[in-house]
Amino acid sequence: MHVDANQFTAAQLADWVQDARQRTLAIYADVTGPQLLGPGLKIVNPPLWEMGHVGWFQEHWILRHTEKRPPLRADADSLFNSAAIPHGSRRELELPSWQETLGYLQDVQDGVLERLHGAALTPELVYFVLLTVFHEDMHGEAFLYTRQTLGYPAPDLASRSRKRPESATGSPSDVEIPGGEFLLGATKDEPFVFDNEQWAHPVKVQPFAIARAAVTQAEFAAFVEDGGYRRQELWSPAGRHWREAVGAEQPVYWRRGSDGSWQRRDFDRWLSLEPHRPIIHVNWHEADAWCRWAKRRLPTEAEWEFAAAMEPTGRKRRFPWGDQAPHPAQANLAAREMGCVNVHDCAAGDSPWGCRQMIGNVWEWTASAFLPYPGFASGPYREYSEPWFGNHRVLRGGCWVTQSRLLRNTWRNFYTPERRDIWAGFRTCRLDN
Repeated sequence: MHVDANQFTAAQLADWVQDARQRTLAIYADVTGPQLLGPGLKIVNPPLWEMGHVGWFQEHWILRHTEKRPPLRADADSLFNSAAIPHGSRRELELPSWQETLGYLQDVQDGVLERLHGAALTPELVYFVLLTVFHEDMHGEAFLYTRQTLGYPAPDLASRSRKRPESATGSPSDVEIPGGEFLLGATKDEPFVFDNEQWAHPVKVQPFAIARAAVTQAEFAAFVEDGGYRRQELWSPAGRHWREAVGAEQPVYWRRGSDGSWQRRDFDRWLSLEPHRPIIHVNWHEADAWCRWAKRRLPTEAEWEFAAAMEPTGRKRRFPWGDQAPHPAQANLAAREMGCVNVHDCAAGDSPWGCRQMIGNVWEWTASAFLPYPGFASGPYREYSEPWFGNHRVLRGGCWVTQSRLLRNTWRNFYTPERRDIWAGFRTCRLDN
């Protein structure tokens, strides 16, 4: 458990608790009736269950684990403990009603706020408040991709702005990075880190060339038009197995319009492709196949972090642009735009090497398997990382939905390689052999 409690005040923590909950409620404010359970899909949780789980997680770690209070609901563990309840059985549980669930969430939040406004903060309390806020932020992102998966309308989020007009065009070039030895992972001066970021350790990176921006929809459409999904030589054995099993012939939310052009589904609306926005909702297999087609490759997570964080002087930055928290000119985050922006936007957020949007817009698949760093030790929430080592792939950088308080250059996301419901795209490196 790592936290620098002196970096946080009770007022800031209380604000984050309320902000995360407000976003959760706003995302699902209009979901009613049968939508609360949704279809029995392997890749999504029933919304009603997931809402209760968010409250349970907060109660479990703060009110019960840290404050030693009795449970607010005698049946909460048997309903909402994700470690004990298999995914496939969550729709079959006798879940509380929507109003009961909202009442439970409110009771939990009231208890947390009461504690934050009471006695002095302890490191343990600060750690678990942060853990539960970040956990809720992650579920907020999952709530949104659930709405996308199920074709529900986009939620009316208070922070959403008008979509910005399309800006510059043209394909971003590569940047040459000399490589060298650097420390991969988080250092102990970081106020809070997840266990899979611990700890920074020396890694040697060979010189490489990486794209300034993520692969665009137009670039991916060229792959589709060239028969990319049908060309066996472009797919790994695992990729071929996945593609044949699901019958994939194009990205999951694409279709042909009446004029033959490609369209994509944005929640419940069909839109023409924006050619200079990044491809999104592609899985690791699709990214890998595109790389073979383009004679490119995915970066390793060490290469990705080097390109995002290292200055030519050898100093490592917390964010691509420096050490200050993100603002909208630097990164497309927190659902302000309610979608991706042009890959040429957010120039103020460039890394020292000129790589753009390494934070925000789309999560970026890397070539790396999700594995523990040397000396790994699980945090108190053991189910966060340890069960997923080996069969997941690392993604970096966050997406247009991700809350900015979650992110930094060392933050590691991870999914199995067949998942294409998530807000993921990719950038590539030049092949040097």
